[in-house]
Amino acid sequence: MTKEKKPAYGGQAVLEGVMFAGKHTYVTAIRRNDDSIEYFEIKKEPAPMLSKLKKIPFLRGVIAIIEASMNGTQHLNFSAERFGVVPGEEQTAEEEKPSGLSLYFSMAIIGVLSFLFGKFVFTLVPVILAASFKFIVPGHLGQNLLEGLFKLLFLLSYIYFVSLTPAIKRVFMYHGAEHKVINTFEAGDELTVENVKRHSRLHYRCGSSFILFTVVVGMFIYYFFPLNPLWLRILSRLALIPVVLGVSFEVLQLTNKLRDIPVLRYLGYPGLWLQLITTKEPDDKQIEVSILSFNEMLKRDASYENEKNATQIV
Repeated sequence: MTKEKKPAYGGQAVLEGVMFAGKHTYVTAIRRNDDSIEYFEIKKEPAPMLSKLKKIPFLRGVIAIIEASMNGTQHLNFSAERFGVVPGEEQTAEEEKPSGLSLYFSMAIIGVLSFLFGKFVFTLVPVILAASFKFIVPGHLGQNLLEGLFKLLFLLSYIYFVSLTPAIKRVFMYHGAEHKVINTFEAGDELTVENVKRHSRLHYRCGSSFILFTVVVGMFIYYFFPLNPLWLRILSRLALIPVVLGVSFEVLQLTNKLRDIPVLRYLGYPGLWLQLITTKEPDDKQIEVSILSFNEMLKRDASYENEKNATQIV
């Protein structure tokens, strides 16, 4: 008998909660400081053009990353705003929703600053550092490997030190809860706290694995481009960002497909090792929130699917 293929659901940890992405909706559940559970939803409204682009290999990865970042930011903002609201002092609808202009202006500033900072630290600085060691490592291959090594060291150091802060440590615990719930679902087990606790907090499709693959894939792609002069090396690295992202996404998908093959499963192990830092073992209450979020996503997804089918019949 052929084993039934489970849908490939994904998710994201937020402040005191978890977001899960279904076929038709994104749903977040958070535990507020009064111990109550609150939900937040963004229904998927796929644009025809984007739907077509997401079917094109290599390009689909870039589109998926952009969509995930946009939706993830909204769910993260919701969790930050709602967790600390004192019961009895709820915001009004007008207060909860800033004007469209101010919202997009704020998001644009945050996005640009985050982009510039991230690219400076994880792209430009390793290039400059590697170039400064040319008198020791002058070769083309050696320079590429050295640049990749610096990127990897920066990445691991950043994640490790960030993980030491109490707030981020709790987010990483929810990240572990998210993976455990997905692993439990994919194994066909009932979503109970006890069942979820038995499953791994690591998962092949995790964004942490994707980040690591961008470093490794980048080293292979950069090898075919010139190192000199330095300005051309920097420009090529920035111009190749979409290419590296697209190829890394395909590598991530490939390792997930191969995870049940005895020898080839090891291709995804480096990403799993990184998840030992980006995920932590959750407690029972965090697992409970993750289960509630996942079940709510399934319920709303099913409701939208029924509506869609009813509309098509009519």
